[in-house]
Amino acid sequence: MYAYLEGKLTFKSPTKVYLDVGGVGYLLHITLNTFGAIESKEKCKLFTHLYVKEDVLSLYGFHIMDEKEIFLLLLSVSGIGPNTARVVLSSMTSEEVVSAILHENVAAFNKVKGIGPKTAKRVILDLKDKVSKLGMEIKSSDNIVQNDIKTEAISALMSLGFNKAQIVKKIDHIMGNTTGIDKVEVLIKEVLKQMS
Repeated sequence: MYAYLEGKLTFKSPTKVYLDVGGVGYLLHITLNTFGAIESKEKCKLFTHLYVKEDVLSLYGFHIMDEKEIFLLLLSVSGIGPNTARVVLSSMTSEEVVSAILHENVAAFNKVKGIGPKTAKRVILDLKDKVSKLGMEIKSSDNIVQNDIKTEAISALMSLGFNKAQIVKKIDHIMGNTTGIDKVEVLIKEVLKQMS
């Protein structure tokens, strides 16, 4: 029904926004990734999907078309409704979802609240052929592992009292110039060496 809506943001939260389009305020449910992309904006364009079920009409908004396409694919999987699909796309980016499906990474989906091993396997089985036809650029499984290591290292170092901005800068430098960092403890040791 609606392909996209463009207008002024009159209310923003991590789960929903009000978008004023020509004096009409639309309530759009959004993902955390979309919220991160529009948080500092006054105006924006959101790709939309109108979800209709019995007596429920809900409008969902997405900052990029890829996210909307993955959302629709997730809805096609038995047992996944719009809220679960939105949680998946709040926990992972579109590229990470596609990569997890293509690499049959059940563990990536198990980290998402509400997705158990059975549902994760069903998502992978049902969507593997469909996502391979999307032609989206995907991150390699190495990138996903590195992102997990980076996140864990930042968290651990912050709990030791280090400044987040300093940590991120050091980690980016180390990961950009050093090969073979495949464990969080190795990365933390490297950062601590450079911090001393």
